[in-house]
Amino acid sequence: MKYVLVSGGVISGIGKGTIASSTGLLLKTIGLKIIVHVSSIKIDPYMNIDAGLMNPLEHGECFVLDDGGEVDLDLGNYERYLNITLTRDSNITTGKIYQHVIERERKGDYLGKTVQVVPHLTDAVQDWIERVARIPADDSKETPDVCIIELGGTVGDIESAPFIEAMRQLKRRVGKGNFAQIHVSLVPVIGSEQKTKPTQQAIRDVGRAGLVPDLIACRCDQALEKSTTDKIAMFCQVEPEQVLAVHDVITTYHVPLLLQSQGIIEALDSILNLATIPRSQKLVDQGQRTWTQWKTLTQSQERLSRDFDLVTIALVGKYISLHDSYLSVVKSLEHSAMRCSKKLNLVWVDSSELEKDMENKQQGVYHSAWKQVCDADGILVPGGFGQRGTEGMIRAATYARENKVPFLGICLGMQIAVIEYARNVCGIPKAGSVELNERCEDPIVIFMPEIDKVNLGGTMRLGLRPTIFQEGTEWSRLRQMYGEKKEINERHRHRYEINPDYIDRLSANDLQFIGKDDKGERMEIIELKDHPWFVGVQFHPEYLSRVLRPSKPYLGFVAAAAGMLDKVTTDCMNGSNINGVNGVNGHLANGLEGVHI
Repeated sequence: MKYVLVSGGVISGIGKGTIASSTGLLLKTIGLKIIVHVSSIKIDPYMNIDAGLMNPLEHGECFVLDDGGEVDLDLGNYERYLNITLTRDSNITTGKIYQHVIERERKGDYLGKTVQVVPHLTDAVQDWIERVARIPADDSKETPDVCIIELGGTVGDIESAPFIEAMRQLKRRVGKGNFAQIHVSLVPVIGSEQKTKPTQQAIRDVGRAGLVPDLIACRCDQALEKSTTDKIAMFCQVEPEQVLAVHDVITTYHVPLLLQSQGIIEALDSILNLATIPRSQKLVDQGQRTWTQWKTLTQSQERLSRDFDLVTIALVGKYISLHDSYLSVVKSLEHSAMRCSKKLNLVWVDSSELEKDMENKQQGVYHSAWKQVCDADGILVPGGFGQRGTEGMIRAATYARENKVPFLGICLGMQIAVIEYARNVCGIPKAGSVELNERCEDPIVIFMPEIDKVNLGGTMRLGLRPTIFQEGTEWSRLRQMYGEKKEINERHRHRYEINPDYIDRLSANDLQFIGKDDKGERMEIIELKDHPWFVGVQFHPEYLSRVLRPSKPYLGFVAAAAGMLDKVTTDCMNGSNINGVNGVNGHLANGLEGVHI
């Protein structure tokens, strides 16, 4: 097993996750005469057990895995780039590792010794990494050859210290040629000069912790000047070719191309001796085809600049002040737009600004928000928790339904759509949700009875669950997107569900519950018959969207908004998985069916 550690200095949020994912993608698709199986682990030094109870406005979205693990959003990047399936153990937090050590101490596993950070905690971290790194992560079920480890936060922070020490020990434990470190640093521009002092200090911090980075990835606005590269190499004791410039690009999907052009694979090969990994010609051929597809698809976005190349989506949410709160939603929209040969124009609308009260308080804000909604080609209402802004979401759903604007509701967004329909079509004016009002007269949405109301962490309906398309729903536009499938599996994260007592009244009109759980008890998918695209799903399809394999609900929604749903649906029903409807440069490489990244 070989390990690549991606750490960061100067500031957090510098792009370690994208660089880690891009490095894994390159190893998995083009390599250096060798293609490898890749897995990933994220270390987060916060005390939380997981990301499940963290405010999206503070930390960004909570990503959900097949096994129900609520983890850091960077694991979503790994899965999207590498087309791998990770487990809850792929995310290590300070809270989780301390809990693990304390539980072992209570069982007597340490035989009465004084339990300390070194060696017991650091040994636990290393053991955890070595165990999880060997778990098969892709469809091949093969043991990974390389594990990418991303260390969250910034080297030098107090909370990161035990993990830095664990990495130092892991490097010694696995031996020379099996461990490489990429340290990501910031090169700011003051005036017109690229400053190297922050990077020099960051490398000193890493060195004091006992690690010596093999590669320095410099985040910067523009490509590094040669004098800047030489200066960093001289003061950080590396060769110029070990300094990588990761400057701003048109989209993060270009970062793998940027790293490849600077020889990152050759550099890693010289450190890790990748040639010792057994070679598979099948993997090499698949990797090369996938890399060709990736380049063609992402580079095509550079040529989309005209008005008719755009598809405008209004995201009506409650956490829009931090866009990372909806990271997987945004990525799913991007994947689908690329699939449709369109450029995504995403408009962020604060749902509270659409409410009637806002018209009385701030008319300018109110009318501006509504103009954005009315000008959009499609309206999306994502998931969320709590009452704030939900009446604005309901009003957006009303507008989409009445004006035949493509609509997609995710989790809370689906519940909002059902409440709106109950109020305005089914004659249930007091329809609501017990989440929003515990004394609701007509509780269309209720708390799931088996869910723990006291202990909130990890107690929702989580992870991969089946949804069964119901008899007589062959007309469904969403069902057609899934081809011949009668059963689908998608990831869930919710505490509330549609009240079964109201299903008959709601279904008496055009609203149809076309998908239910495997017991036929829970409503999973709604769709309006007489509408270009009005779909709500209780699950979160964004968690399974991939760059080269977009989520079906998102793809159908974006295609409808772009006026090309029939074409995309035909491709899906025919089993085509080739990206680029209408063609990118007229065509894309053929023979890509079943190729995974």
